[in-house]
Amino acid sequence: MHYRRFGKTNLNLSVFSLGTMRCLASPSALGLMVEEAIALGINHFETARGYGKSEEYLGQVLVSSLPVPREKIYITTKLPPTPDYASMRGQIDESLARLKLSYIDCLAIHGINTSEHLAWIENSQGCMKALQEAKRSGKVRYLGFSTHAPLETILATIGTDLFDFVNLHYYYFFQRNEAAIALAREKDLGVFIISPVDKGGQLYAPPETLKQLCQPFSPLEFNYRFLLRDRRITTLSFGAAKLEDFQGIAKIADGHEDFTSEENKIRDRLEKQLKETLGTDRCSQCHLCLPCPEGINIPEVLRLRNLTVAYDMKSFGEYRYGMFENAGHWFPGRKGDRCTDCGECLPRCPEKLDIPKLLRDTHNRLNGKPRRRLWS
Repeated sequence: MHYRRFGKTNLNLSVFSLGTMRCLASPSALGLMVEEAIALGINHFETARGYGKSEEYLGQVLVSSLPVPREKIYITTKLPPTPDYASMRGQIDESLARLKLSYIDCLAIHGINTSEHLAWIENSQGCMKALQEAKRSGKVRYLGFSTHAPLETILATIGTDLFDFVNLHYYYFFQRNEAAIALAREKDLGVFIISPVDKGGQLYAPPETLKQLCQPFSPLEFNYRFLLRDRRITTLSFGAAKLEDFQGIAKIADGHEDFTSEENKIRDRLEKQLKETLGTDRCSQCHLCLPCPEGINIPEVLRLRNLTVAYDMKSFGEYRYGMFENAGHWFPGRKGDRCTDCGECLPRCPEKLDIPKLLRDTHNRLNGKPRRRLWS
């Protein structure tokens, strides 16, 4: 296992972090996960107030079966944003009690996803006042935020200079947030990548087309390698649900030098496939089509179409498309069938795409059962 400096926190975190959202069978089951993670060299564990009994279960593990001293590991938990000072102060104390800790290493605001959330943070008498008091008193060592926001909101939040680290989405198949990683590096924030396997493309169950394109690696391995070669990134979330999920992690964690010529060939194959299969219907993800009067998240709808057509990632596309209109600010936007052919997006598209046609095509391909977030 390799370790990297987590920005201005100066914590040396393992390049994989155990996310506990899926480890909710029992405290003893979570204890086995934590033991396995520590045996592999993982020293960072992430939970959240919103993850069911995750904080409570992890707290029981920390006081009863932790195989190393508390000082040898680092705990991150996350609390939802609120405009209210007293509410945040109470949540901090509740999380400390559930975790059975006298201090939390890293506390993140869970989901600065909208401009309203950002305004709450910028209010000096709101929840940030409680967080900063907790940091001064030693209850919390470092402050950060997680986000599913548009890039502009992420950049604005980093630009407040209120935080020590950021948890965000960025993968081979979603590189929109690269500018946020660049700004985080400039500001010396630690960078924690959220859900690189699941939100990164359901890479634990890739389609055959994608498997062939990534040979001799698996798509999961290729995505991990893409992320770990980037030294601006500190650590990747690893959400194990069973002990078998740890297989292969050690090898990946120890091999993250620059891309080899073989891996560059994989990247070239993926790009060639994207161009050849989509042709003139390829969305470049420039986001110039926004805003949409009907609230359609046009770039994300068309990104899912890109992946479905080029790589047969239909299952992933259905999974994410089904969250539109069902996950609130965590996955904003309406479905493609809401298009009214108003035409406002058309002159803004540099590729001159027939966006209304592509939106309806995506809806026909991917619309299925509505989905909600795992812990909603």
